[in-house]
Amino acid sequence: MRLTGFSRLLLLIALVLGGCRELPADRLYALFLDEAPTAADWERALPRQVTVKGGRQHVSRLIPNIDEDTVHATTASCHHGGKFPDPLAVDLRAFYTESELFLRLSWPDPTEDRDIRGWSFDGERWFNGGNAEDGFGIAWDGGGRFAPFTCAVACHIEDFGVHGDNFHANNRMKLAAEEAALDLWNWKARRTGRFGFADDRTLSAKGMEGDVPGEIFQENSRARLAPERGLLPFAEGDAPIYDQDGQVVGETFLPPGTTAPGFLTEHPAGSRADVRAVGTWEDGRWTVILRRSLETDDPRDVRFVPGDKQGVAFGLAIMDNTLIEHYASVLSERLVLQAPGAAEREDREQ
Repeated sequence: MRLTGFSRLLLLIALVLGGCRELPADRLYALFLDEAPTAADWERALPRQVTVKGGRQHVSRLIPNIDEDTVHATTASCHHGGKFPDPLAVDLRAFYTESELFLRLSWPDPTEDRDIRGWSFDGERWFNGGNAEDGFGIAWDGGGRFAPFTCAVACHIEDFGVHGDNFHANNRMKLAAEEAALDLWNWKARRTGRFGFADDRTLSAKGMEGDVPGEIFQENSRARLAPERGLLPFAEGDAPIYDQDGQVVGETFLPPGTTAPGFLTEHPAGSRADVRAVGTWEDGRWTVILRRSLETDDPRDVRFVPGDKQGVAFGLAIMDNTLIEHYASVLSERLVLQAPGAAEREDREQ
């Protein structure tokens, strides 16, 4: 009789607690299921808590904390500032079927930030709020090039220099190794989350680029269409091209309180659309479920092999209403796909 995913989980936990074998501490284990996991499956999954550090939490306050506002602006190194923020604990759980991986991430966030550069209309003029959005990135070392692998391999400062009393440096995600590359899954609460995908990208010495070239995110800005005016997108005097319903602004009457998205998203194609995503924010917590084939036709994409005891190393970054000041995992992490029936076999062998 074939055991259910829940039965396998109970066997795996029993083996660990019973001292039959010891699981490495840096592993996230994915168990096999015959079908896509249900809500009940996720509650029973074996969790892995990944701590991320160094970002800036977005909270609503009347008086800003100047120490937090100076993160990345006052020092040369990544993930530092006047005040060290509290780390975040991200709950990761995973399952897989014969053809797909399912990965769930859940983490605390007191504010739901989806409205990146969102527009609002007061009846006469358009205003831009200047907000960013929540999100995360997962970098996979599918080639096993870095051992041990952490996010630090992609924290690279270029154009470093000091002139007089002034320091300058650009913090750009890229790799120092010319021949290396990482598979990068980038989920953005508004720009990708609204359309049910995570951006499948590649991180190399050239920086980040989509698996299919081209920009799929564009500012919803009339200034972008008329650069000869000398007006920057979202600056005072600019206006959106489309409203929230996709209607061209200016062709119909708009009542006060009308809103418009700050960015327009073009649906990805080909290998860039490999990772599907469903995200929800509830009671101060984000939960996002990713879904991707175990293997794709793109050689740049990571392969997930059931029974591979080493698994795949990964790093995690969490963004809280920001595009830059992200939290990052600092320890080596690995995803291992437990071979179907492995727990049952080990139980019989004991």
